[in-house]
Amino acid sequence: MGAYILRRLLLIIPTLLGIMIINFALVQFVPGGPIEQIIAQMEGEGDVFGTIAGNGSEGEVGGSGETGDYIGGRGLPPEFIAELEKEFGFDKPPLERFLNMMWNYMRLDFGESYFRSISVVDLVLEKMPVSISLGLWSTLIAYIVSIPLGIRKAVRDGTSFDTWTSSIIIVAYAIPGFLFAILLLVLFAGGSYFQVFPLRGLTSDNWDQLSLVGKVLDYFWHIALPVIASTISAFATLTLLTKNSFLDEIRKQYVMTARAKGLSESRVLYGHIFRNAMLIVIAGFPSVFIGVFFAGSLIIETIFSLDGLGRLSFEAAVARDYPVIFGTLFVFGLMGLLIGILSDLMYVFVDPRIDFERREG
Repeated sequence: MGAYILRRLLLIIPTLLGIMIINFALVQFVPGGPIEQIIAQMEGEGDVFGTIAGNGSEGEVGGSGETGDYIGGRGLPPEFIAELEKEFGFDKPPLERFLNMMWNYMRLDFGESYFRSISVVDLVLEKMPVSISLGLWSTLIAYIVSIPLGIRKAVRDGTSFDTWTSSIIIVAYAIPGFLFAILLLVLFAGGSYFQVFPLRGLTSDNWDQLSLVGKVLDYFWHIALPVIASTISAFATLTLLTKNSFLDEIRKQYVMTARAKGLSESRVLYGHIFRNAMLIVIAGFPSVFIGVFFAGSLIIETIFSLDGLGRLSFEAAVARDYPVIFGTLFVFGLMGLLIGILSDLMYVFVDPRIDFERREG
């Protein structure tokens, strides 16, 4: 197992390098780089895209960091634009910029945001609590609820319990997360009905004055609605996945043999079926966690006014804040690859009979 883990760890290097190369190359062709953003603001345009639309016939827009004529910068001295390029490092060829960036990342130096005067690491750490809260609690609740419910549905397949719970699950899966989030706000956050939960933020204004118990209760009070909204789709998918996995195992020959030996249903279910059926559920853990942690966070954070990594990534992309974009891409790409290895280790933990080294051999 040690050799397998070592190979997987070594494979992270070319995989992560490929991710960075592809994204860095794509950015070179996207108009409206940080210099154009600064020029647009200095010219009073407010947005580089408005500048492009208003002056599209007068010239070409420089790419993300390419030197040349900048629309909106016609009235600025060339020396000033050259100084901007040097400050942002755009006076160097793309290949040299990429190699310098990766060398800094290898030394855990992720640079400083172009527009916030704060290091990328400090910026991510500042936003991390919100995203960790959403991702961690949503994933835990989804697994805690979905696995027992999926097992129960498999055992009672075809009964009235299975029918009405499936109806609820289908409805939950069909409702978009953002629409469900808005519904929760309207119903329980002072919309048109009840003022039960706060409308925005992760903590109250008087957080520092609360006791330890008060801080814990205040935290869960604020995070309740966002977590419920981000859990709904993962809950539905995971429940059906668990049910189908257990149904496949229940119908296999070894289950009939175990029952013929006189083993109780509980012993058959949790002593034999559980270990095999849970493999596919565990395999889906990285995608569930990453999906909740990253993919769904932007909309949920926006609706509930939470300042997390989703909004940070979106704002960085709009402002072309490349240190933030590539720094977070590198860190989160590395996290995703490591979680994939963790999933394999959980395979072995659930079923020690699995030997990845023998399979690869």
